[in-house]
Amino acid sequence: MRRYTPKGNVQAKSKYTDRFWVAPRVPREPLEEGSFFAEVVSKLESAGVEVLDSYIELNQLVIKVKPEQNLDAIKSMSHDSCFKMCSELSAVDYLAQDGEFEIFYQLLNLDKALRARVITRLKQDQAIESVHPVYKMANFAEREMFDMFGIYVNNHPYLKRILMPDDWVGHPLLKTYPLQGDEAASWYEVDKIFGKEYRDIIGPELRDPARVDRYDTQRFARVGKEVPFGADPELVDSQVTPIEDAYSKTAFTDYTTGSEQLDNRK
Repeated sequence: MRRYTPKGNVQAKSKYTDRFWVAPRVPREPLEEGSFFAEVVSKLESAGVEVLDSYIELNQLVIKVKPEQNLDAIKSMSHDSCFKMCSELSAVDYLAQDGEFEIFYQLLNLDKALRARVITRLKQDQAIESVHPVYKMANFAEREMFDMFGIYVNNHPYLKRILMPDDWVGHPLLKTYPLQGDEAASWYEVDKIFGKEYRDIIGPELRDPARVDRYDTQRFARVGKEVPFGADPELVDSQVTPIEDAYSKTAFTDYTTGSEQLDNRK
């Protein structure tokens, strides 16, 4: 019979006893001589691209190049090595750690079903060359990178924000950007529609659209149990008479009445 071990505090125990435990790095493998990935790197060097580092990670080729040669590297990967698809293009914020952005291009060779990642490091105030002439998907991807990180892309056909409004302050995917947004973000719609003088009248915006407060009679209408605007929350369920549904009887058709199928079910 197994020895009994008390399990009273099993949920209170941490999975990792070391509070500073760090996941191990994904193993990096060197390139095999004569392999397809080795030929890709050789073609890059033949095209005049300086390959700073190259290795295999998770069965895909990773190549690091200088930021000034990103377009030359992408052209060589597309034309010489048949990486005809760019599935992803974005950046990673390493400003606090290294003072740089890491820009990556995820490429796919459809003939051999192999993937390659071209990465480069970019200073905060440095611009990168657009790869739109090679991959048309870079049009929106580079606009999103500019919108979220503030990275300028030279020779882009139409570089402007794509997710946030044009007059938005800041770039939301920077690690220094507040999680709940700054003051300009929290009052953006109120200032834009009504003006800053209406902040005290309207109140702060609800940043969580899924939040429901059943006692809030001003910002949430309980369908079928509506109460007068601004009523005392303490009197909602006791003294205030619910208002009937303010729906038009002619504009909306009630399909639940007069149905023979529903009548038979009842």
